[in-house]
Amino acid sequence: MHSSRPVPTSCGTETAPKRHRVREVDVLRGFALLGILLVNAPAMAGPHMGPGGELYVSWVDGAAGWLVTALVSAKFYLLFSFLFGYSFTLQRDSAERAGAPFAPRHLRRFTGLLLLGLAHAFLLYPGDILVTYAVLSLVLFAVRDIAPRTAVRAAACLITGVAACLLAWGLVTVAFAVPAPPQDITAAVLDRASSYRGDLGSVVGANLEWWRDTLGWNVLHGADVLAAFLVGLAAGRRGILAETERHRSSMVQIVVCALPLGLAGSAFMAVCRNGPLDGRWYDVGSAVGVLTAPALTAAYACGLLLLLRTRHGGRAGDVLAGAGRLALTHYLTQSLVMALVFTGYGLAWYGRYGMTAVLAGCFVLYAAQLTYGRWLLRHFRYGPVEWLLRVMTLARRP
Repeated sequence: MHSSRPVPTSCGTETAPKRHRVREVDVLRGFALLGILLVNAPAMAGPHMGPGGELYVSWVDGAAGWLVTALVSAKFYLLFSFLFGYSFTLQRDSAERAGAPFAPRHLRRFTGLLLLGLAHAFLLYPGDILVTYAVLSLVLFAVRDIAPRTAVRAAACLITGVAACLLAWGLVTVAFAVPAPPQDITAAVLDRASSYRGDLGSVVGANLEWWRDTLGWNVLHGADVLAAFLVGLAAGRRGILAETERHRSSMVQIVVCALPLGLAGSAFMAVCRNGPLDGRWYDVGSAVGVLTAPALTAAYACGLLLLLRTRHGGRAGDVLAGAGRLALTHYLTQSLVMALVFTGYGLAWYGRYGMTAVLAGCFVLYAAQLTYGRWLLRHFRYGPVEWLLRVMTLARRP
Protein backbone atom coordinates (compact mmCIF):
# COMPACT_ATOMS: atom_id res chain seq x y z
CA MET A 1 0.00 0.00 0.00
CA HIS A 2 1.69 3.10 -1.19
CA SER A 3 1.04 6.65 -2.14
CA SER A 4 3.23 8.67 -4.44
CA ARG A 5 4.00 12.04 -5.90
CA PRO A 6 6.13 13.11 -8.86
CA VAL A 7 9.75 13.90 -8.12
CA PRO A 8 11.13 16.79 -10.24
CA THR A 9 14.59 16.50 -11.72
CA SER A 10 17.07 19.29 -12.29
CA CYS A 11 16.01 19.67 -15.92
CA GLY A 12 12.37 20.21 -15.02
CA THR A 13 11.08 16.78 -16.05
CA GLU A 14 9.56 14.21 -13.71
CA THR A 15 11.03 10.88 -12.73
CA ALA A 16 9.01 7.81 -11.83
CA PRO A 17 7.04 8.43 -8.64
CA LYS A 18 8.71 7.44 -5.43
CA ARG A 19 6.58 5.05 -3.37
CA HIS A 20 6.15 5.24 0.36
CA ARG A 21 3.74 3.60 2.76
CA VAL A 22 0.97 5.44 4.54
CA ARG A 23 2.30 4.98 8.06
CA GLU A 24 -1.03 5.65 9.75
CA VAL A 25 -2.62 2.71 7.95
CA ASP A 26 0.09 0.39 9.27
CA VAL A 27 -0.15 1.82 12.78
CA LEU A 28 -3.90 1.30 12.99
CA ARG A 29 -3.62 -2.19 11.54
CA GLY A 30 -0.94 -3.11 14.06
CA PHE A 31 -3.15 -1.79 16.87
CA ALA A 32 -6.18 -3.72 15.58
CA LEU A 33 -4.22 -6.98 15.73
CA LEU A 34 -4.37 -6.90 19.52
CA GLY A 35 -8.14 -6.43 19.56
CA ILE A 36 -8.65 -9.28 17.10
CA LEU A 37 -6.48 -11.56 19.24
CA LEU A 38 -8.36 -10.69 22.44
CA VAL A 39 -11.64 -11.71 20.80
CA ASN A 40 -10.49 -14.77 18.86
CA ALA A 41 -8.36 -16.42 21.55
CA PRO A 42 -11.17 -16.98 24.12
CA ALA A 43 -13.34 -18.44 21.36
CA MET A 44 -10.58 -20.91 20.43
CA ALA A 45 -9.80 -21.66 24.09
CA GLY A 46 -13.40 -22.59 24.90
CA PRO A 47 -15.32 -22.02 28.15
CA HIS A 48 -13.50 -23.02 31.34
CA MET A 49 -14.42 -26.47 32.66
CA GLY A 50 -13.61 -27.70 36.13
CA PRO A 51 -11.93 -31.03 37.01
CA GLY A 52 -15.28 -32.83 36.85
CA GLY A 53 -16.16 -31.40 33.44
CA GLU A 54 -18.60 -28.83 34.83
CA LEU A 55 -18.64 -25.26 33.48
CA TYR A 56 -16.92 -22.91 35.87
CA VAL A 57 -16.53 -19.13 35.70
CA SER A 58 -14.85 -17.25 38.55
CA TRP A 59 -15.83 -13.68 39.26
CA VAL A 60 -12.45 -12.55 37.94
CA ASP A 61 -12.96 -14.39 34.66
CA GLY A 62 -16.52 -13.10 34.47
CA ALA A 63 -15.35 -9.51 34.92
CA ALA A 64 -12.60 -9.98 32.32
CA GLY A 65 -15.10 -11.41 29.83
CA TRP A 66 -17.48 -8.52 30.47
CA LEU A 67 -14.75 -5.97 29.79
CA VAL A 68 -13.66 -7.71 26.59
CA THR A 69 -17.25 -7.62 25.32
CA ALA A 70 -17.66 -3.96 26.27
CA LEU A 71 -14.32 -2.60 25.09
CA VAL A 72 -13.14 -4.94 22.35
CA SER A 73 -15.82 -7.13 20.77
CA ALA A 74 -17.24 -5.88 17.45
CA LYS A 75 -14.86 -2.90 17.34
CA PHE A 76 -11.60 -4.12 15.89
CA TYR A 77 -12.92 -6.12 12.97
CA LEU A 78 -14.62 -2.87 11.95
CA LEU A 79 -11.27 -1.09 12.12
CA PHE A 80 -9.63 -3.82 10.04
CA SER A 81 -12.49 -3.62 7.54
CA PHE A 82 -12.20 0.17 7.30
CA LEU A 83 -8.48 -0.22 6.59
CA PHE A 84 -9.22 -2.85 3.95
CA GLY A 85 -11.45 -0.37 2.12
CA TYR A 86 -8.86 2.37 2.50
CA SER A 87 -6.09 0.10 1.20
CA PHE A 88 -8.22 -0.77 -1.82
CA THR A 89 -7.80 2.80 -3.05
CA LEU A 90 -4.03 2.60 -2.57
CA GLN A 91 -3.83 -0.68 -4.48
CA ARG A 92 -5.82 0.85 -7.31
CA ASP A 93 -3.48 3.85 -7.41
CA SER A 94 -0.49 1.51 -7.41
CA ALA A 95 -1.85 -0.39 -10.41
CA GLU A 96 -2.45 2.87 -12.29
CA ARG A 97 1.09 4.10 -11.59
CA ALA A 98 2.48 0.81 -12.84
CA GLY A 99 0.36 1.02 -15.98
CA ALA A 100 -1.24 -2.34 -15.14
CA PRO A 101 -4.98 -3.07 -15.46
CA PHE A 102 -6.50 -3.15 -11.98
CA ALA A 103 -9.25 -5.75 -12.60
CA PRO A 104 -6.93 -8.76 -13.17
CA ARG A 105 -4.84 -7.77 -10.17
CA HIS A 106 -7.89 -7.50 -7.98
CA LEU A 107 -9.29 -10.83 -9.18
CA ARG A 108 -6.01 -12.56 -8.39
CA ARG A 109 -5.92 -10.93 -4.96
CA PHE A 110 -9.52 -12.06 -4.36
CA THR A 111 -8.51 -15.62 -5.24
CA GLY A 112 -5.53 -15.52 -2.90
CA LEU A 113 -7.56 -14.19 0.02
CA LEU A 114 -10.31 -16.73 -0.58
CA LEU A 115 -7.91 -19.68 -0.60
CA LEU A 116 -6.09 -18.43 2.51
CA GLY A 117 -9.40 -17.83 4.26
CA LEU A 118 -10.82 -21.28 3.49
CA ALA A 119 -7.63 -22.98 4.68
CA HIS A 120 -7.63 -20.82 7.82
CA ALA A 121 -11.29 -21.51 8.59
CA PHE A 122 -11.21 -25.27 8.07
CA LEU A 123 -7.79 -26.03 9.56
CA LEU A 124 -7.35 -23.43 12.31
CA TYR A 125 -10.22 -21.09 13.20
CA PRO A 126 -13.73 -21.14 11.72
CA GLY A 127 -14.29 -17.55 12.83
CA ASP A 128 -12.07 -16.49 9.91
CA ILE A 129 -12.73 -13.09 8.31
CA LEU A 130 -10.66 -13.50 5.12
CA VAL A 131 -13.37 -15.38 3.22
CA THR A 132 -15.82 -12.57 3.97
CA TYR A 133 -13.23 -10.00 2.88
CA ALA A 134 -12.56 -11.86 -0.35
CA VAL A 135 -16.22 -12.12 -1.33
CA LEU A 136 -17.08 -8.55 -0.37
CA SER A 137 -14.00 -7.22 -2.17
CA LEU A 138 -15.85 -8.04 -5.40
CA VAL A 139 -18.66 -5.73 -4.26
CA LEU A 140 -16.09 -3.10 -3.40
CA PHE A 141 -14.60 -3.39 -6.88
CA ALA A 142 -18.06 -3.03 -8.45
CA VAL A 143 -18.71 0.25 -6.60
CA ARG A 144 -15.13 1.55 -6.76
CA ASP A 145 -16.17 4.84 -8.38
CA ILE A 146 -18.98 5.61 -5.93
CA ALA A 147 -19.00 9.17 -4.58
CA PRO A 148 -17.59 9.37 -1.03
CA ARG A 149 -20.78 10.88 0.42
CA THR A 150 -22.90 8.22 -1.24
CA ALA A 151 -20.60 5.53 0.16
CA VAL A 152 -20.99 6.86 3.69
CA ARG A 153 -24.78 7.04 3.35
CA ALA A 154 -24.91 3.49 2.03
CA ALA A 155 -22.78 2.37 5.01
CA ALA A 156 -25.20 4.04 7.43
CA CYS A 157 -28.13 2.25 5.78
CA LEU A 158 -26.36 -1.11 6.02
CA ILE A 159 -25.57 -0.68 9.71
CA THR A 160 -29.11 0.44 10.48
CA GLY A 161 -30.52 -2.53 8.59
CA VAL A 162 -28.38 -5.05 10.48
CA ALA A 163 -29.30 -3.46 13.81
CA ALA A 164 -33.01 -3.53 12.92
CA CYS A 165 -32.87 -7.23 12.02
CA LEU A 166 -31.06 -8.11 15.22
CA LEU A 167 -33.39 -6.02 17.34
CA ALA A 168 -36.52 -7.56 15.82
CA TRP A 169 -35.22 -11.07 16.33
CA GLY A 170 -33.97 -10.21 19.81
CA LEU A 171 -37.33 -8.87 20.95
CA VAL A 172 -39.02 -12.03 19.71
CA THR A 173 -36.48 -14.10 21.62
CA VAL A 174 -36.99 -12.10 24.81
CA ALA A 175 -40.76 -12.49 24.53
CA PHE A 176 -41.04 -16.16 23.59
CA ALA A 177 -37.78 -18.09 24.01
CA VAL A 178 -37.11 -20.35 26.98
CA PRO A 179 -33.50 -20.51 28.19
CA ALA A 180 -31.81 -23.86 27.61
CA PRO A 181 -31.31 -26.00 30.74
CA PRO A 182 -27.75 -25.82 32.15
CA GLN A 183 -27.23 -29.55 31.67
CA ASP A 184 -27.93 -29.23 27.92
CA ILE A 185 -25.38 -26.44 27.60
CA THR A 186 -22.78 -28.43 29.54
CA ALA A 187 -23.34 -31.50 27.36
CA ALA A 188 -22.83 -29.46 24.19
CA VAL A 189 -19.61 -27.93 25.56
CA LEU A 190 -18.26 -31.34 26.59
CA ASP A 191 -18.97 -32.71 23.13
CA ARG A 192 -17.12 -29.82 21.48
CA ALA A 193 -14.23 -30.14 23.92
CA SER A 194 -13.89 -33.82 23.06
CA SER A 195 -13.73 -32.95 19.36
CA TYR A 196 -11.13 -30.21 19.77
CA ARG A 197 -8.94 -32.38 21.97
CA GLY A 198 -8.98 -35.14 19.36
CA ASP A 199 -6.92 -35.87 16.27
CA LEU A 200 -6.64 -33.89 13.03
CA GLY A 201 -9.88 -35.25 11.57
CA SER A 202 -11.78 -34.51 14.77
CA VAL A 203 -10.52 -30.91 14.90
CA VAL A 204 -11.27 -30.24 11.24
CA GLY A 205 -14.73 -31.78 11.65
CA ALA A 206 -15.44 -29.52 14.64
CA ASN A 207 -14.25 -26.50 12.65
CA LEU A 208 -16.54 -27.39 9.74
CA GLU A 209 -19.51 -27.80 12.09
CA TRP A 210 -18.77 -24.47 13.80
CA TRP A 211 -18.37 -22.71 10.44
CA ARG A 212 -21.67 -24.15 9.19
CA ASP A 213 -23.56 -23.21 12.38
CA THR A 214 -22.36 -19.59 12.24
CA LEU A 215 -22.74 -19.10 8.47
CA GLY A 216 -26.06 -17.24 8.78
CA TRP A 217 -24.61 -14.95 11.45
CA ASN A 218 -21.58 -14.26 9.24
CA VAL A 219 -23.80 -13.39 6.27
CA LEU A 220 -25.76 -10.92 8.39
CA HIS A 221 -22.63 -9.29 9.78
CA GLY A 222 -21.14 -9.21 6.32
CA ALA A 223 -23.27 -6.09 5.89
CA ASP A 224 -21.33 -4.57 8.80
CA VAL A 225 -18.06 -5.40 7.10
CA LEU A 226 -19.25 -3.95 3.79
CA ALA A 227 -20.29 -0.75 5.56
CA ALA A 228 -16.79 -0.38 6.99
CA PHE A 229 -15.34 -1.10 3.53
CA LEU A 230 -17.38 1.73 2.08
CA VAL A 231 -16.35 4.21 4.76
CA GLY A 232 -12.72 3.19 4.22
CA LEU A 233 -13.18 3.63 0.46
CA ALA A 234 -14.56 7.13 0.99
CA ALA A 235 -11.70 8.02 3.35
CA GLY A 236 -9.14 6.62 0.93
CA ARG A 237 -10.55 8.59 -1.98
CA ARG A 238 -10.00 11.74 0.08
CA GLY A 239 -6.58 10.63 1.40
CA ILE A 240 -7.57 11.32 5.00
CA LEU A 241 -4.98 9.09 6.69
CA ALA A 242 -2.20 10.53 4.55
CA GLU A 243 -2.98 14.03 5.87
CA THR A 244 -4.01 13.50 9.48
CA GLU A 245 -2.53 16.80 10.67
CA ARG A 246 -5.11 18.67 8.56
CA HIS A 247 -7.90 16.80 10.36
CA ARG A 248 -6.58 17.15 13.91
CA SER A 249 -9.50 19.25 15.19
CA SER A 250 -12.03 16.87 13.62
CA MET A 251 -10.34 13.91 15.28
CA VAL A 252 -10.49 15.62 18.66
CA GLN A 253 -14.21 16.23 18.18
CA ILE A 254 -14.74 12.57 17.22
CA VAL A 255 -13.01 11.39 20.39
CA VAL A 256 -14.98 13.80 22.60
CA CYS A 257 -18.37 13.04 21.05
CA ALA A 258 -18.08 9.41 19.94
CA LEU A 259 -16.30 7.93 22.95
CA PRO A 260 -19.17 8.38 25.48
CA LEU A 261 -21.76 7.13 22.96
CA GLY A 262 -19.67 4.11 22.01
CA LEU A 263 -18.90 3.20 25.63
CA ALA A 264 -22.56 3.47 26.68
CA GLY A 265 -23.75 1.23 23.83
CA SER A 266 -20.96 -1.27 24.38
CA ALA A 267 -21.66 -1.44 28.11
CA PHE A 268 -25.31 -2.22 27.35
CA MET A 269 -24.18 -4.93 24.93
CA ALA A 270 -22.02 -6.47 27.66
CA VAL A 271 -24.93 -6.40 30.11
CA CYS A 272 -27.03 -8.33 27.60
CA ARG A 273 -24.35 -10.78 26.52
CA ASN A 274 -22.40 -11.33 29.75
CA GLY A 275 -24.95 -10.47 32.42
CA PRO A 276 -26.68 -9.64 34.56
CA LEU A 277 -29.37 -10.09 31.85
CA ASP A 278 -29.78 -13.68 30.64
CA GLY A 279 -28.97 -15.12 27.22
CA ARG A 280 -32.35 -14.21 25.72
CA TRP A 281 -31.13 -10.59 25.56
CA TYR A 282 -28.07 -11.48 23.48
CA ASP A 283 -29.41 -10.22 20.14
CA VAL A 284 -30.95 -7.09 21.66
CA GLY A 285 -27.55 -6.19 23.05
CA SER A 286 -25.97 -7.04 19.71
CA ALA A 287 -28.33 -4.66 17.93
CA VAL A 288 -27.30 -1.79 20.18
CA GLY A 289 -23.67 -2.83 19.77
CA VAL A 290 -23.92 -2.73 15.97
CA LEU A 291 -25.28 0.81 16.11
CA THR A 292 -22.71 2.15 18.57
CA ALA A 293 -19.58 0.10 17.80
CA PRO A 294 -18.61 2.38 14.87
CA ALA A 295 -18.52 5.33 17.27
CA LEU A 296 -16.17 3.58 19.69
CA THR A 297 -14.03 2.26 16.82
CA ALA A 298 -13.68 5.77 15.41
CA ALA A 299 -12.81 7.13 18.86
CA TYR A 300 -10.11 4.47 19.31
CA ALA A 301 -8.61 5.18 15.87
CA CYS A 302 -8.65 8.96 16.23
CA GLY A 303 -7.33 8.78 19.79
CA LEU A 304 -4.41 6.64 18.69
CA LEU A 305 -3.59 8.91 15.75
CA LEU A 306 -3.61 11.89 18.10
CA LEU A 307 -1.29 10.08 20.52
CA LEU A 308 1.17 9.56 17.68
CA ARG A 309 1.66 13.32 17.65
CA THR A 310 2.71 13.43 21.31
CA ARG A 311 6.26 13.41 22.61
CA HIS A 312 6.52 9.66 23.10
CA GLY A 313 4.01 8.59 20.49
CA GLY A 314 6.50 8.31 17.66
CA ARG A 315 8.34 5.31 19.06
CA ALA A 316 5.12 3.43 19.85
CA GLY A 317 3.89 4.27 16.38
CA ASP A 318 7.01 2.74 14.83
CA VAL A 319 6.45 -0.51 16.71
CA LEU A 320 2.78 -0.69 15.74
CA ALA A 321 3.54 0.21 12.13
CA GLY A 322 5.96 -2.70 11.91
CA ALA A 323 3.26 -5.07 13.14
CA GLY A 324 0.78 -3.55 10.70
CA ARG A 325 3.05 -4.24 7.75
CA LEU A 326 2.91 -7.94 8.73
CA ALA A 327 -0.76 -7.97 9.70
CA LEU A 328 -1.79 -10.95 7.58
CA THR A 329 1.16 -13.05 8.75
CA HIS A 330 0.46 -12.10 12.37
CA TYR A 331 -3.28 -12.77 12.06
CA LEU A 332 -2.74 -16.31 10.76
CA THR A 333 0.11 -16.92 13.21
CA GLN A 334 -2.18 -16.05 16.10
CA SER A 335 -4.63 -18.73 15.01
CA LEU A 336 -1.83 -21.25 14.48
CA VAL A 337 -0.45 -20.68 17.98
CA MET A 338 -3.92 -20.92 19.54
CA ALA A 339 -4.64 -24.11 17.61
CA LEU A 340 -1.38 -25.65 18.85
CA VAL A 341 -2.23 -24.69 22.43
CA PHE A 342 -5.93 -25.49 22.62
CA THR A 343 -6.60 -28.29 20.10
CA GLY A 344 -5.36 -31.80 19.43
CA TYR A 345 -2.78 -30.36 17.05
CA GLY A 346 -0.66 -29.75 20.12
CA LEU A 347 -1.38 -29.39 23.85
CA ALA A 348 -5.18 -29.91 23.61
CA TRP A 349 -5.91 -27.46 26.42
CA TYR A 350 -9.42 -26.63 25.15
CA GLY A 351 -11.62 -25.60 28.10
CA ARG A 352 -8.86 -25.99 30.68
CA TYR A 353 -8.17 -22.30 31.38
CA GLY A 354 -10.35 -19.35 32.25
CA MET A 355 -10.63 -15.98 30.57
CA THR A 356 -7.99 -14.23 32.69
CA ALA A 357 -5.28 -16.77 31.89
CA VAL A 358 -6.16 -16.75 28.19
CA LEU A 359 -6.03 -12.95 28.01
CA ALA A 360 -2.66 -12.91 29.79
CA GLY A 361 -1.39 -15.30 27.14
CA CYS A 362 -2.72 -12.98 24.45
CA PHE A 363 -0.62 -10.07 25.67
CA VAL A 364 2.47 -12.29 25.80
CA LEU A 365 1.85 -13.49 22.24
CA TYR A 366 1.20 -9.95 20.98
CA ALA A 367 4.40 -8.67 22.59
CA ALA A 368 6.30 -11.53 20.95
CA GLN A 369 4.79 -10.64 17.59
CA LEU A 370 5.80 -6.99 17.96
CA THR A 371 9.37 -8.05 18.74
CA TYR A 372 9.55 -10.64 15.99
CA GLY A 373 8.02 -8.25 13.47
CA ARG A 374 10.70 -5.61 14.07
CA TRP A 375 13.42 -8.23 13.62
CA LEU A 376 11.82 -9.63 10.47
CA LEU A 377 11.50 -6.24 8.79
CA ARG A 378 15.19 -5.55 9.35
CA HIS A 379 15.96 -8.51 7.08
CA PHE A 380 13.01 -8.76 4.70
CA ARG A 381 10.72 -6.33 2.94
CA TYR A 382 7.59 -8.49 3.33
CA GLY A 383 6.22 -11.03 5.76
CA PRO A 384 5.88 -14.56 4.37
CA VAL A 385 2.12 -14.45 3.85
CA GLU A 386 2.24 -10.89 2.52
CA TRP A 387 4.90 -11.99 0.04
CA LEU A 388 2.77 -14.95 -1.08
CA LEU A 389 -0.33 -12.80 -1.55
CA ARG A 390 1.69 -10.20 -3.43
CA VAL A 391 3.06 -12.88 -5.77
CA MET A 392 -0.50 -14.00 -6.49
CA THR A 393 -1.72 -10.43 -6.98
CA LEU A 394 1.07 -9.37 -9.34
CA ALA A 395 1.39 -12.81 -11.01
CA ARG A 396 5.14 -12.45 -10.62
CA ARG A 397 7.78 -12.32 -7.95
CA PRO A 398 7.84 -8.85 -6.33
